[in-house]
Amino acid sequence: MGGSPLRILVVGAGIAGLSVARALRLAGFRPDVTEKLPPGESTETGLYLPGNAARALHRLDLHDPVRPLGHVIRRQLFFDAAGAPLCTVDLDALWAGVGECRALPRADLHRVLLTGAGGAVRHGAEVRTLDLLPHGVGVTFTDGTSTEYDLVIGADGPRSSVRALAALGGPPRPAGQVVYRAVLHDGPPITEWTALLGQRSGFLMVPIGAGRLHCYADEAGTVPPVDPLARLRELFGGYGGAVPEVLAALDRVHVGITDEVELGRWYRGRVLLVGDAAHATAPTLSQGAAMALEDAVVLAESLRAAGSVEAALVAYESRRRPRTRWVRDRTRDRNRTRDVPPALRDPLLRGRGGRIFGEHYRLLVGPL
Repeated sequence: MGGSPLRILVVGAGIAGLSVARALRLAGFRPDVTEKLPPGESTETGLYLPGNAARALHRLDLHDPVRPLGHVIRRQLFFDAAGAPLCTVDLDALWAGVGECRALPRADLHRVLLTGAGGAVRHGAEVRTLDLLPHGVGVTFTDGTSTEYDLVIGADGPRSSVRALAALGGPPRPAGQVVYRAVLHDGPPITEWTALLGQRSGFLMVPIGAGRLHCYADEAGTVPPVDPLARLRELFGGYGGAVPEVLAALDRVHVGITDEVELGRWYRGRVLLVGDAAHATAPTLSQGAAMALEDAVVLAESLRAAGSVEAALVAYESRRRPRTRWVRDRTRDRNRTRDVPPALRDPLLRGRGGRIFGEHYRLLVGPL
């Protein structure tokens, strides 16, 4: 169907939506992209892209504009809460032949994707209703306008309104983590992905270029604290390594809870969910953006190769489910290690941690 006049609507202009729009444009389609939020700068956060994300960016012909951004990450270093070494994951070896790992500001990747998607996003356009027709979808927006599309793609995150309107599933369920994110300017000279693991909590620091550090921390729970910065200092004040220096320098922290989405199917009629709207997990393996980028590549290939929209959706979901299921299951596996007392966990990680953590990505090193 490549080059056909299919009318396609992408709902959501985050990483998933813009990646899909880019992939569709490369395949010869010209989708409309809508976003319910107004344009503007988002919260300053960092983003870590594993090797499979780099491969997907190559397939989207976006590797060159991303390459000057951020910081290439070659190793993951794990320490205990006191700052003593646990294990190392050699990322160059793990992702050899796939792609290099990179950390960068989320806004930088968003700008690259926005340009790659053609730059045209209809902001403030929230979908009010979806009417599933025999060969299309009737869409009504909150401003009263309505249009018919051949395919509607919900790329609007774990709390997807498209998912609810198409009766594909209800709200996400909490994954059981409270997460803290911040970007520190002119922080300590950390050059590697560096994590300190405590009891049911952890603190991560990743360089994202220009002297900036992406700081991420989590703890078990489902209720964000009233004062995130105070809670962060209370929880991690006794940690070693560079954590005390980072905590002293932070002046703003963004807090939230993790969501998980697990659905029986990703499409109904000609409405399809992609990215976190279909398969959100906790960010433990840093695969949220990577899965969205891969979704975009496979969806465009499926639409181009299939003889009908219906056949394309079947082919797409068949290809993507095994990988997203792997990410979900491995994420749950790793999250369960936080419930193991450090006295039992840390000796295991010192002996076999690099192999254990590397194994979590084994399927993802293979082809899409």
